[in-house]
Amino acid sequence: MFTGIIHVIGEIERLEPKGGDVRLSVRAGKLNLADASIGDSIAVNGVCLTAVAIDAGRFMADVSRETLSLTTLGGLGPGSRVNLETALTLSTPLGGHLVSGHVDGVGTVLEMTEDGRSWRLQIHAPGELARYIAHKGSICVDGTSLTVNQIKGAVFDLNIVPHTLSETIIGGYKSGTRVNLEVDLIARYLERLILGEHAGDHEVSAITEEFLRRHGYMG
Repeated sequence: MFTGIIHVIGEIERLEPKGGDVRLSVRAGKLNLADASIGDSIAVNGVCLTAVAIDAGRFMADVSRETLSLTTLGGLGPGSRVNLETALTLSTPLGGHLVSGHVDGVGTVLEMTEDGRSWRLQIHAPGELARYIAHKGSICVDGTSLTVNQIKGAVFDLNIVPHTLSETIIGGYKSGTRVNLEVDLIARYLERLILGEHAGDHEVSAITEEFLRRHGYMG
């Protein structure tokens, strides 16, 4: 588990193909790896990866084909800057929100516009994720915990303060940038709870207005 509070910006050193998968080597920058061990979880742009080697300010992690296909990691190359966060502990302040590091989908940056000293970031999410994104709810973008300012359909707006711009890779976003998205854990589990006994029904994959009306949630 993670908090969505980015520790440092790292840099991709290389991507080494290995039997269809990829071994990722990441320069960890100022990330403290002194107490890190092989097997520890480290979030790279919001993707929970397992360290398989740690050496002199860098770590390596294997990335499966599934992860490559469902996240932006496969599109990175040597020199790409990445958000890094080590896993939370029982003594870690929960400054952001509970983040699993399991990316739900890839969104696309539509625009970034100045808004006082901050910037307004607009992102288009995959349509199937839109129902989990709520006004003033939490969302994780490339591993960064952020608050949704507005949501219209599958497009949502975020306000990015100067500190976040300087301490994450968000400052380098532009129109068309692809970003990893993880929706709020509570929203996902709430949907399954409301589905109740129908959660195992292959014909019911999501809560719809018709489902709510049929089961007495709507008049």
